[in-house]
Amino acid sequence: MKRTVAFLIFDQFQLLDAAGPIAAFEMPMRGMTPTPYTIKVLSRDGGAVVSSSTAAMYSEPMGAARAIDTLIVAGGDGTREAARCGETLAFIRKQAKRVRRICSVCSGAYILAAAGLLDGRRATTHWSRSNDFARRFPRVRLQPDKIFTQDGHIWTSAGITAGIDMALALIGDDLGEPVSKRAAQQLVVYHRRSGGQSQFSALLELEKAQGRLTPLLAWIREHIGESLTVDRLARQACMSERHFARTFIAEIGITPAKAVERIRLETAREQVEFGTDSLDKIAARFGFGDTERMRKAFLRIFGQPPQSLRRSARSTQLREDY
Repeated sequence: MKRTVAFLIFDQFQLLDAAGPIAAFEMPMRGMTPTPYTIKVLSRDGGAVVSSSTAAMYSEPMGAARAIDTLIVAGGDGTREAARCGETLAFIRKQAKRVRRICSVCSGAYILAAAGLLDGRRATTHWSRSNDFARRFPRVRLQPDKIFTQDGHIWTSAGITAGIDMALALIGDDLGEPVSKRAAQQLVVYHRRSGGQSQFSALLELEKAQGRLTPLLAWIREHIGESLTVDRLARQACMSERHFARTFIAEIGITPAKAVERIRLETAREQVEFGTDSLDKIAARFGFGDTERMRKAFLRIFGQPPQSLRRSARSTQLREDY
C-alpha cells in the first residue's frame, strides 16, 4: 500500500527540518517495488516558499491535499507567524482527524500546540525553545530532553537531525526495521538514536554559558570524579544552597544535578568509545561509583549501555581502517 507523506512548510521554515526527513522517506523508494511512499510538500498558498537560509522549496497548496497518511510540520524561524495563521491551524486540526500520523520537527511543535493538538500529551521540541514553549503551552507534557516522542498518533521531534531519527522510526513502523536500517545506511547516519535519548548537544551550549557560573562549569569538569552535591557546588560558587539552585536553573537552564550528570556522561562516553580502560575503571574515574549506575545512566540518556557504544565505536573504526 502506497502512503502519502506530506510536509507542511511556511515562510522562513528551517530547510533541513523538511529536507532531512524527506531524504529519509526517499531512500525506501529507490529499491522497493511498488514504491511505498508518495512525497508531497505543502504550504498555505503553494508555490516557492523561502526558507530561513534563503533557499526555496516548491510546494502545493495545502487546500488541495488529499488522502494524506502522515503529515509532518517543519520548524524554523517562521513557526511563530505560522502558529498565528488561522488557515494553517484549521488545516492542521482537520488533518489531525483524518491522517494516520501527524508529526512535527523542532519548533514545528509550536504549530501543533497552537492548534490544540498537544494539550495533555507528551511532546518535545528543540532544547533551546523548551523554556519558552513550556511557558506558552503549560498544558503540554513537555519532555525537553527527548530526541523524539510519540503520544498516540502524534509524534514530535527535536531539531534538524532528530527529524531524521523520527523519520527512520516512522519508516521502521511502516516497513520494518531492516528497511529503516538500509535507509539509515544510505543516509550515512547512525541507525538510529532512540526517541528516549537526550538532546545531548545541549551540553555544548551549556559549556558556552556566560555569567557568574561559567567558572563553576569548568571546575565541575576538573572534579568530575568526586562527589558533587548541590551543597558543595553552592559553596564553590559562594552562594547559599537555595539561591544557588535558583540561579543555576535561571542561567544554565537545567538543575545542577542534571548538569553534573551530563558532563559526567559526556566525558565518560568519550573514554568508553575511544579509550582502553575497563568499564569499571571508567565508572570509578567519572564519579558513577560502579558500572551498574553508569549503565543505567547511559541507557537513560543515550538509549544504549556502555558495552554497545564501545562495540559500535570499535566496529566503525575497523571499517574505517579497512
